[in-house]
Parts: sequence; structure tokens; C-alpha cells
Amino acid sequence: MTTVLNTAVTKTRWRLVPFMLTLYILAFLDRANIGFAKQSYQLDTGLSNEAYALGAGIFFIAYACLGAPANLLMKKFGARKWIGVTTLCWGVLSSAMAFCDTEWKFLTVRTLLGAAEAGFFPGMIYLTSQWFPQRTRASVMGLFYMGAPLALTLGSPLSGALLEMHGFAGHPGWFWMFMIEGVLAVLAGFWTFWYLDDNLQKARFLTAEEKKALIEQISSEESKKQTSRLMDVVNNVQVWHLAIIYMLIQISVYGLIFFLPTQVAALMGTTVGFKASMVAAIPWIAAMFGTYYIPRYSDRTGNRRNLAAFTLAVAGIGIGVSAFAPPVVAIIALCFAAAGFIAVQPVYWTMPTSMLSGVALAAGIGFVNMFGAIGGFLAPLIRVKAETVMNNSMAGLLTLAVLTVVGAIVIMALKKDKVSETMPGAVAEVK
Repeated sequence: MTTVLNTAVTKTRWRLVPFMLTLYILAFLDRANIGFAKQSYQLDTGLSNEAYALGAGIFFIAYACLGAPANLLMKKFGARKWIGVTTLCWGVLSSAMAFCDTEWKFLTVRTLLGAAEAGFFPGMIYLTSQWFPQRTRASVMGLFYMGAPLALTLGSPLSGALLEMHGFAGHPGWFWMFMIEGVLAVLAGFWTFWYLDDNLQKARFLTAEEKKALIEQISSEESKKQTSRLMDVVNNVQVWHLAIIYMLIQISVYGLIFFLPTQVAALMGTTVGFKASMVAAIPWIAAMFGTYYIPRYSDRTGNRRNLAAFTLAVAGIGIGVSAFAPPVVAIIALCFAAAGFIAVQPVYWTMPTSMLSGVALAAGIGFVNMFGAIGGFLAPLIRVKAETVMNNSMAGLLTLAVLTVVGAIVIMALKKDKVSETMPGAVAEVK
């Protein structure tokens, strides 16, 4: 049975991970590409720094409110329909950003984009928990999380090249960037309807024996979890603890992502374009390596808490060093920062998914993700506010660094027995 189970896990990984990765690349690109357009978009539309920060963060308001109900709806209607519709909607709205030439249009579409994407990320985390055993989940989510650095590695030169289309057919470069990257998501939405299966029981790519082995393994793990009732989510102190951790992680993530292209351009003494965007891709290449190896190490050792805390602390130190170091050292520091705050997330997500099951898992993922969305909303506002209050362009980065290190300390406050750390041997690692 172990051989059959390992075969089932391998086939499921090859079937689902490339699909999940592709969608995450597009989702992350469509929410973060505003960072590449920042300079030219503000110049053309007259958008202030405060309005930009609000628009970058307001995405997360609807995203925060709708994450938990979206996951419950996906559980009810099935993954294929829900993820397909979600992807189509956010693709259309991302393209609509091309027509946002006033502040109210910008804020409105960013809010609607957040609502459209609300069901995607928590849906993917929930999907992972329903298709993969706990023992292999960190490495699977690590591969999924590579979508973020891949989006920013591939998206940096892509977005930079599209910005160079300024004037084509009478439109600015940011018009073409939003339009083309949104259309890619629309095409992916149609692909989802054909490719994705609703659940493990309906998996077309597994034999009956493989489905039985995988279902039994996951069901056995579900029966050992701490809670499966919906109300247990809000009444569980440990879930709140995990939610606060995720909020701090997301503050560091988006506090850097939305400003990284302009930070790199400033280090180079230039404006955001193709050349600066190529350099801005370097930290995300480092993040891909970290996101591949660190979760796999976590699966091999079962060391979730300590590894997550150390990884996030490294990210915080990297953010802080990038604030005052010379250009080459600052880029290296940003590599450690990006690798740290991206790689910590798949390790982190093994914690709530090891505690919850049933409807509590679907709602709990949405609940935790809601706090992450609040962090994403606060991140650009915190950075801009710190720079304004202290009248120092580096104050925002240093504030993010402190909050990131605080997140590492809060992780260490978790009790190991409460996060059900998975020890080696439950399921052989899939190579």
C-alpha cells in the first residue's frame, strides 16, 4: 500500500502543482504589477503617494472580508467551477486597470480585484490539504509558493518590456502592461474548467486503487486533528496566534514588493524600466531557491516552528540591511529578505492545516488569510507613514525590518505540540 500511496502522491503532484503554480504566477503578477507602473502611472494620472499606497493596500480589504466565505463556497460548489470563475473575474478586472486614469477608478478597480482574488489563494491552500498527506505538504506548498518569486522574476522583465511600449497605438506603457497581463489570467480561467477535478474522489488521472490509498491516508490524518467544528476556529487561541503571525509575515512581504522596483531603480540611479526590472528580478531568483529547499528540509526533519522563525528573522535582517547598505550589498540583502519571507510561508501553512479539519479547515484557512490580507493592506501605509513621520526615506524599510523580526519572535512563542509537527516517516518523501 505504501508503494501505491507514493505513486498516487507523485501523480497528484505532477497533475496539480504545475496548474496551481501557473495560476499563482498570474494572480501574484496581477496584484503586484502596480509596483512596476508606479512612477509612470503616477506621472500620467497625477496620483499622489498617499493615494498610491491606499490603492496598493485597498486590494486587501475585500480580499480579507471574503476569504473565509469564498472557501466555504468552494467546498460547496467544487474546486473546478469556483477556481475557474474566480480566475476569469480577476483577469477581467486586472485588464480593467488599463482604463483607470483617475483616483476613484484606481481605488474602485483595486477593491474589486481584491474581491475577485479573495477565493483563490485560500482555495489553493485548502485544495492542497485535501489532495496531499501532511508529510509531503510543506514541499508541495513550497513548489506552489514558487509562483510568487517566479511571477516577480518573469514578471519583472515582462512588465518592464511592456512599459517600454509607451505610445504604442496612442496608449501609455502601463496600459499595455495591465491589459496583456490581465488577458493571460482570462485564458487561464478557461483552462481551469477543462483541467481541474473537483475533488480527490473525482480524480481522472488516478486509478481506483491509488485514489483509495490516498483517501485513506488523508482521512486517517483528518481523524487525529484537534478540531473540525466551525465555531472552534474563532474560539481557538492558537488559531488567533497563527493569524497574527501570518499578518506580520504579509506586512513584510507587501511592504517590500510594492516598492521594490523603485527601490532598486534608486540604488541604480535610474527610473523603472527594462534594465532596472532585470536587476529587480535578482532577489526573486534567490527566493525561488529558498522556496524550493527550505520547505523540503522542513518535511525531512519535521522542524516547522524553529525553521520558520529562523527563516523569517533572516528576512527581517535582510530588509534592514538593504535600507543603508551600498548598492551591491543592498541587492544581496534583498535576496536574503525575499528568500526568507517567501520560503517561510509554505512551512507556516503546515501549522493551521495540521490543526483543523472539515468545515473548520476551510473557514480557518480563510480566517488566517484574512489577517494576512489586513497585513497586506497595512504594509504600504505603514511604510509611507513611517517615512513621512520620520522624514527619512529609509524609515519605512527599517520599520518593516523590526516588524518582521517581531514576527519571528511570535513564531517561537508557539508550542510545538500545538502545531502538530510532522515527524519523518509518515509518508516517504516524493522525489
